[in-house]
Amino acid sequence: MRYDELVREKYARDAKSGNPVHILAIESSCDETAAAIVKDGKQVVSSVVASQIATHQQFGGVVPEVASRAHVEVITRVVDQALQEAKMKLHDLQAIAVTYAPGLIGALFVGVTAAKTLAQVAGLPLIGVHHLAGHMYASAISEGVEPPFLALIVSGGHTELVQVEKDGTMHRLGKTRDDAAGEAFDKIARALELGYPGGPAIQKAALHGDPSAMEFPRAKLPEGSLDFSFSGLKSSVMLYMDRRKKSGDPIAVENIAASFQSAVVEALVEKAELALRETSMHTLVLAGGVAANALLRRRIQEVCEPLGVQVAIPPLWLCTDNAAMIGAAAYPRYLRGKLADLSLTALANLSLEAW
Repeated sequence: MRYDELVREKYARDAKSGNPVHILAIESSCDETAAAIVKDGKQVVSSVVASQIATHQQFGGVVPEVASRAHVEVITRVVDQALQEAKMKLHDLQAIAVTYAPGLIGALFVGVTAAKTLAQVAGLPLIGVHHLAGHMYASAISEGVEPPFLALIVSGGHTELVQVEKDGTMHRLGKTRDDAAGEAFDKIARALELGYPGGPAIQKAALHGDPSAMEFPRAKLPEGSLDFSFSGLKSSVMLYMDRRKKSGDPIAVENIAASFQSAVVEALVEKAELALRETSMHTLVLAGGVAANALLRRRIQEVCEPLGVQVAIPPLWLCTDNAAMIGAAAYPRYLRGKLADLSLTALANLSLEAW
């Protein structure tokens, strides 16, 4: 019997059974190789993450070719460990989910190939998941959040405001026009010689700095725009540092870090508040790696409280890349029968609206 016929039969049988849905999810879009088993989209049965941070620190950022090779080396072990920790076999699962876009193309291919192989061998339905949707649905695990909601996604490669309707339909309301917030953090951290990853390094240095020490400029976008821009801010910080070096003046690293972080957070919170007022949404989901930033978490809550808006912020381990969030995002698609076939392939870029 062909794979697609096996899948249709299994899906029809399992979907009607009323039994719990266990999904094995795989994530390999950047520098974490991760696998998890998630029950009914909200309960994490097991979660394993093999990080490459130590490998990439020597380069000051992620090297795509190095990341891809590292994924190949550990992905089988990571998947096996997730199954062992859950005390499950492949035949105990209802589906396999995998991040297929967006991300580093070579890294994505490793995960997608592994997922397709496992799905074909076990005769399991395959679900392709958008990486950013995974970040949004991390709050389904930690907060039990379900659409509709407004999501502020802030990561190394993406800064977006997304409106998610009750049926799961997504509309991007705003995006970065240049650098993503996380990317800007990494670049400034590198300039300040604080190390990689930049977000935690900037936050740590900022604890000892004065956020009002420098008044770095904010991007001037058209009135009412929900887009972001951090390139000008980044350039301003770099020019300030360059002038200080040329004049022989000392560089107050902590003050620069605090002032830069404050400017980034201010821009993110301002656009989120504007989007909430425009959409009248009652729930805001903060998602992505930069959602781990303590100042951003606090300011978002301060803004949303007087508006009567529920704030859903995942715990720190669900902010960074992991496979549990991919399993959570896959569950609604499983319920709707939105399954992939073996032609699924990795895509470096894909909008949420096209997913």
